[in-house]
Amino acid sequence: MNPKPYSESCDQNRDPILKVIQPLLKDKKHVLEIGSGTGQHAVYFAQKMPHLTWQTSDQEAYHAGILQWLQDADLDNTPAPIKLNVSTDNWPEQKFDAIFSANAVHIMSWQNVVDFIQHAGKRLAPGGLLILYGPFNYHGAYTSESNARFDLWLKERDPESGIRDFEAMDQLANKAGLQLLGDYEMPANNRILCWKKQ
Repeated sequence: MNPKPYSESCDQNRDPILKVIQPLLKDKKHVLEIGSGTGQHAVYFAQKMPHLTWQTSDQEAYHAGILQWLQDADLDNTPAPIKLNVSTDNWPEQKFDAIFSANAVHIMSWQNVVDFIQHAGKRLAPGGLLILYGPFNYHGAYTSESNARFDLWLKERDPESGIRDFEAMDQLANKAGLQLLGDYEMPANNRILCWKKQ
């Protein structure tokens, strides 16, 4: 069996993220995570918030790694991952109380981001939350030198990726029936953006 995938940044950011999302999710039941990656966040947040069912999802290539984390943790509230490319796969039919995604929208193409937010608007129950963690630009400007360098690295790797503008994200969310609930400053020049389904 391949070694379990590991992301150092997941370990570094999980507690600051938890501090923000725990109060937001205290009355929620079903969370869909988009782009679960290694599965580390899912296991950690599901352990810390046992009242939630934490549904992982990602492209199929990541499923073996996610399953290793889920199986090792052996939690009751983490079902098997769903195969989900936000643009080309069918989204689950059920409504979710929250949709969470960390460090994904800057890796996706802009069309993927558009599709993601549109689908999120349809799959959230009334009062449901869309929670995104990662770096964002404001008024077309980077919030730090390190984010500027990171964006350059992203675009060299994939010209369709890149740090997204908050204003463009907010506009997409509004079109999908979501209103900004909070914008939280996070360590390492990241943010958590939270929108609520009207």
